[in-house]
Amino acid sequence: MKAALFCTSRYMGPAKEGVWPVPTNDYETAIAEHSYKTTLDQFRLADEVGFDWVTVAEHHFAPFSLTPNPMVFAGALTQVVKRAKIALLGASIPILNPIRVAEEMAMLDTLTGGRIIAGMLRGTGNEYVTYNLNPAESRARFEEALELIRYAWTQRQPFAWQGRFFQYRSICIWPRPVQDPMPPIYMSASSPESGEFAARNKLGIGFAFTSSPQAAGAAEHYRQQARVNGWDPHPDQIIFRIAVHVADTDEQAHEDLEEAARGPRHLGVSTANRAVESVVADTGYYGRDREAQRGRLFARGDLRQRVAQGQILIGSVESVWQQIVELKKLVGCGVVDFTLATQLGERTSHAIELLGEKIAPRMKEI
Repeated sequence: MKAALFCTSRYMGPAKEGVWPVPTNDYETAIAEHSYKTTLDQFRLADEVGFDWVTVAEHHFAPFSLTPNPMVFAGALTQVVKRAKIALLGASIPILNPIRVAEEMAMLDTLTGGRIIAGMLRGTGNEYVTYNLNPAESRARFEEALELIRYAWTQRQPFAWQGRFFQYRSICIWPRPVQDPMPPIYMSASSPESGEFAARNKLGIGFAFTSSPQAAGAAEHYRQQARVNGWDPHPDQIIFRIAVHVADTDEQAHEDLEEAARGPRHLGVSTANRAVESVVADTGYYGRDREAQRGRLFARGDLRQRVAQGQILIGSVESVWQQIVELKKLVGCGVVDFTLATQLGERTSHAIELLGEKIAPRMKEI
C-alpha cells in the first residue's frame, strides 16, 4: 500500500457557513497567506517523512479549500516536494479547457521528472451553475474531455477535434508528458456507471469521504467490470480518501479531536475540524440541528462507529495501523489518501510525522 497526504489548503480564519458561494466579508489576505504557507509546510513535511504521494484537488468559492486551480498549486509543490509523487485528484475537466489541462499536466510532469498523478473529476452541481453549464451534460462532457486529453498526450502530429462539446482546429501539445505514454489517470467511481467507464478505459478509481462498506461494493463492481474487459486492476489503482488523526496514545488522539470540536467555527491553530464534518455531511448524518449533531460527532461512541464504518482513522500508531489493515481487507485499496482531521499546530505536524515514519513503512508490506 501507498500513503498519500491530502491537504485542502483551508482558509484558517472565521468565515460564514451554510451558504454557497460563501461571501468574502470576513476574508483577510494575511490569513489566506498563512493558510497557504501552512499547507506548503505540511506537504514539505510529508515528503520528508516518507509519504508516497501528496494530493491536491479543485474546489471553488468556499473557505474549505483555496485551490480553485490545482495545477497552479501543484506548480508551487514542484519546488517544495522533491521525492513524493504529486497527485492532482483532481481537475474538474468538464468545466475546463481540456487542452489546457493536457498542457498544464504535461508541464508539471516535466517539472517533476515524471511524478504527476492525473486525477480527472466531473465536478459538482454548484460548479456547473457557477460556470453556466448544464449539469445534465456533466457525464458526456467528462467523457469527451478525458478522451481528448488522452489523445493529445499520445499524438505526435497536429490534429483537429470536432466533438459535441469541444472544437479545436489544430492541436499538438508542448511539452509532452515524461511518463510514456501518459501519467496514471484516476477518476471517481462512486456510481456503477463511473466504475464501468473506468474499467472499460483501464483507469484507476478513487473514493472520497464515503464508508468502507460502500467503497468495497463499488470497488468490487469495478474489478468485475475490468475482468469483463479483459484485465485485472492493480491495488494501486484504487484510492481511498479518509480523515485521520494519530497521536502517541489513543487517549491523546481522542482528546485532540474533542479539543478541535470545541474550538471556534474556523480552521486556525487548535480549532474545529471540517474534514471530519465533511465525512458526516456526505453520509447524511446531519439532521436539522447541525450544531447539536456536530457535538454528537465527536462523542467517543459515535467515533467508534465512524471508525468501524471506515469514515475516520483515529488513535495511536498501533490503533490506526489496525484500522488500515481492516480497510485494506475490505476495500482492497492500494493507496490511502489521508486528510488531516485537525489543525492543531505541532500536534498536527506530529500526526504527519507518525503517519510517515511509523505507519507508511508498514503499509508497503501489505
